[in-house]
Parts: sequence; C-alpha cells; structure tokens
Amino acid sequence: MDATATATSFSTLIRTASHEQHVEAETSTFMSDLLGGRLGVDAYTRYTEQLWFVYRALEDGAEALRSDPVAGPFIQPELMRTAELERDLAHLRGADWREGLEPLPATAAYADRVAECARTWPAGYIAHHYTRYLGDLSGGQIIRDKAERTWGFERKGDGVRFYVFEGISNPASFKRGYRELLDAVNADDLEKRRIVDECKRAFALNTAVFRELGEAFPLGA
Repeated sequence: MDATATATSFSTLIRTASHEQHVEAETSTFMSDLLGGRLGVDAYTRYTEQLWFVYRALEDGAEALRSDPVAGPFIQPELMRTAELERDLAHLRGADWREGLEPLPATAAYADRVAECARTWPAGYIAHHYTRYLGDLSGGQIIRDKAERTWGFERKGDGVRFYVFEGISNPASFKRGYRELLDAVNADDLEKRRIVDECKRAFALNTAVFRELGEAFPLGA
C-alpha cells in the first residue's frame, strides 16, 4: 500500500470511491421528478413499498450478525427502519397494505443481494448498511421535508416516519461515530477494497430501482 492510501481513512476512501454512483442515484429522473413535486403521492407510495423490501432484507439479516466480529459493531437498534416503514405503508395504503405488495424486479435483485451478503459475507453487508443508513440520515431528510410540503403529511408523522430517527438526537455526532466504526473495521486491505466495490454495487442496485420506478411513473408530455 502506498503512503497516500495509508493516509486516507477508510471512511473517506469509501465515500470518495462511490461518489460517482452516489450522484447518479441521487440525480435519477425518478428522484428528480419526485423531489421536484412533479409526481403524485402514488409514486411516493410505490417508492416506500420498494424500501420496505430492501430494509426487511437488511434487518432480517441483522440479528444473526450482532455478534459477528466484522459486522456486529454496525448493528445498532436506533437505525432500524422496518417498523417505521410498516407504519408509513399502513398510512399510505391502509390496514391491508401487504395485500398485492410486489417488489419491482430491480428491488427483488437488490434485496436478494443484501440478504446474500447478510448470510455469507458480513463485510459485504457493511457496504449495504453504510449506503442505506448514512444516506437516510443525510439526503433522506430532504425527501421527508419535500414529502411533508408536497403531499401534506404531518411533520415527522405517519407517511414520513421512515426518515425520522427517534433514537438519534444528534445525527451529525452519530455519523461521526459511524465513520469511526468504518475506520476501525476488522478487515485487511484486500477486504476493504472488496467492501468499496460492494458499495458501488449497492448504489448501482439502488439506481436500477429508480430506473424502474421512472418507467412506472413517466411524466406526461
């Protein structure tokens, strides 16, 4: 490893290496249209449905990893989102929200990859954990604010609870602590490179979901 790589913390490396994919996901047509207020609440609902499939895969796999030497430190209950997503979906779709709920093909592929990493590769699971939860704590707040103003959800209430981390009083401090966990991750340099590659894959999987959502909700001419 050269001196530059030694001087660069892993949390910085992982952020900069996946920057291009991160920007591509954030600037997808679907997300741009959603944040621009050009889509209806049905599009927001469908997006929330897709999130449920992904987070269920993330969090179903979390319990078994709690004592894992690599992934274990990242399993923190205050991050868990499935219960909040289910409350949002009950608000958006009604009490029988599970009926007829199907993942898009890209969502199924994304959730399958997360579940596979949880079962077979704890370090790869960290890549998905990082790309999802740190994104929720950051850009997710923009989505919450836009959703409240566009579709009239109660501030931090039903419909946007996914974006509200009740157990994290200081997100900036939490994110600093999370990056310290990344810097201290129990992995050698080769494994760290594999984690970075999996981060890129996670963003690509997420972008594919946005692409399919964009096809499902095209803007009229």
